[in-house]
Amino acid sequence: MRKNATRLRLAGALAAALMLGGIATGPTAQADERHGKEPTLADLAQRHGRYFGSATDNPELGDVPYTALLGSEFDQITPGNGMKWYATEPQQGVFDFSQGDEIVNLARANRQKVRGHTLVWHSQLPGWLTEREWTAPELRAVLKKHIQTEVRHYRGKVFAWDVVNEAFNEDGTYRESVFYKTLGPGYIADALRWAHQADPRVRLYLNDYNIEGIGPKSDAYYKLAKELKAKGVPLHGIGLQAHLALQYGYPTTLEDNLRRFSRLGLDTALTEVDIRMQLPATEEKLSQQAEWYRDLTEACLAVRRCVGITLWDYTDKYSWIPAFFPGEGAALPWDEQLAPKPAYFALREALGGR
Repeated sequence: MRKNATRLRLAGALAAALMLGGIATGPTAQADERHGKEPTLADLAQRHGRYFGSATDNPELGDVPYTALLGSEFDQITPGNGMKWYATEPQQGVFDFSQGDEIVNLARANRQKVRGHTLVWHSQLPGWLTEREWTAPELRAVLKKHIQTEVRHYRGKVFAWDVVNEAFNEDGTYRESVFYKTLGPGYIADALRWAHQADPRVRLYLNDYNIEGIGPKSDAYYKLAKELKAKGVPLHGIGLQAHLALQYGYPTTLEDNLRRFSRLGLDTALTEVDIRMQLPATEEKLSQQAEWYRDLTEACLAVRRCVGITLWDYTDKYSWIPAFFPGEGAALPWDEQLAPKPAYFALREALGGR
């Protein structure tokens, strides 16, 4: 408890340094360390051959202190909403990439790389897609055009895509999305093939929540991935969202789970990390949260093909949690005033920093 209290006393001073750009990233990091400046989370992760990133969203980009920290602490960005179907094809055949482009341009200015999120998902679809019945040939053509138009637009600008997001239910059965009900389970392989045709160099992922530990849902992904690999379908990785909650327990089989996907020849990534709690946040809960952030980081570092970690935005100020889980929150390593919490210092320690 004394250690956590010390961290909390240091938080305000460090937050001020962060917001003033006092922590550098990229090639200047070693020089900054010689002059007494601390390396960032991204700098520390790079020493292990990993990236350390954050999601962001367009409405937040006018917040100057927020974007300063986003641009200095992380080496990877994921657009939270700007690349989803409702934003990119609001009318059939009419594409709008302005939101995604804004975030890609910000990342390029900061020398950060971008994960594309997401091409095929059952949620946040435009009304023209969900409000009518489709024949299989019709929907297949619509899906192919959407995937290939978007992937071509961002070719060379993103290093990875969440191609299909949340394809399974908790019991390991297929989620009955419009794509599954109309096209059957083969839509997943088709989506991967079409994305690969549009950009042969981009890394292609399947992505989901509650697959951090070994269980029915992650078993379904393991079985599917094994089948896809055997058929030569271009699948390169599995994204484990890692939306965790203190009240439900830590996924103790995370490292074993990462390893079994690695043995299939797949990369893994922790793609949407946050660790929520029932409010109010107490010192005890924040300490437990910090331990979980440390543990999941160490699990990723222990598995060579776990390539990186992305926070689902880095600050409680812009967390999605309170709106979707009433009475819960405080899920990120920075608080609503952009001050680092015990979780931030635990991440630094896990990555080998001070």
